[in-house]
Amino acid sequence: MSQTQSTQVSESGCPECGGRVRADGTETVCTDCGLVVGEHRIDHGPEWRSFSEDDTNPERTGAPRTRARHDRGLSTEIGRPTRTTARKRRRFARLRTHHNRAQIGSKRDRNRVYAFTEIRRLCDVLGVPEAIRDQACVLFESAQDADLLRGRSIEGFAAASVYAAARAANVSRTVPEVCSAAKASTDEHHAAFDAMNRELGLPIGAVHPAEYLARFASRLDCASDVESRARELAETAVEAGLVGGKNPSGVAAACLYTAGREHDAELTQQAAADVADVTPVTVRNTYVDLRDRLETAIE
Repeated sequence: MSQTQSTQVSESGCPECGGRVRADGTETVCTDCGLVVGEHRIDHGPEWRSFSEDDTNPERTGAPRTRARHDRGLSTEIGRPTRTTARKRRRFARLRTHHNRAQIGSKRDRNRVYAFTEIRRLCDVLGVPEAIRDQACVLFESAQDADLLRGRSIEGFAAASVYAAARAANVSRTVPEVCSAAKASTDEHHAAFDAMNRELGLPIGAVHPAEYLARFASRLDCASDVESRARELAETAVEAGLVGGKNPSGVAAACLYTAGREHDAELTQQAAADVADVTPVTVRNTYVDLRDRLETAIE
């Protein structure tokens, strides 16, 4: 029985008892007598299954759109047919050549393609989420639209975009970490970040030292009680105004070192300084300030 006939039978009812029929998978069954009124073995539904929790309707139309691509991921590619004549293969080769040339039509697009590739590489090395990657691409695009790249390094803006996006999302990544993985120097990063912060008004504030504690404690193999005590010390340092003018990663390292001394952990100033990319003098000075603050609070 065809699909049209099955639909007509479903609307008119069961031909045996006149009861109500309903569709059950590929069959149309009478709910009263159980007669199989129609059967359609071809499933016209989608061939994919959605395992997401949202109610969206995914479609098999290629990769999703993304801000991490200069064309939002809407580019096309011309395939390589095999079962064709030599003349058609040469024609497709010429089409591919013209298509590749037309994908990047200006130097502006070429710079954006290079910068987005660098941003994706940086985010992969630093291990940050895809949301930060997309936000970094948006920041670079805004900087390019504001004509901030003139006379400055593209690699520096790529590194600065990743660093600014990570700070805006409260994902702790230090400047030495970003610059060590980037193709830009520290000076190029600072120049690009200052220009973006000045002209674009980046929605970022001061970094709280506690944002670095979990990562630093994991690298130093600190116990959970040491990390908990370091968080308390970080809050004390912020309330006492000891963070102003200091590197927040250095303050976090000093809090871990102070907590380690209180719990008799084998943690040296050099090890704490190395994990935070600061000098032992920075850790020592903050440790002295914390110790003086704690002694004053006890008295």
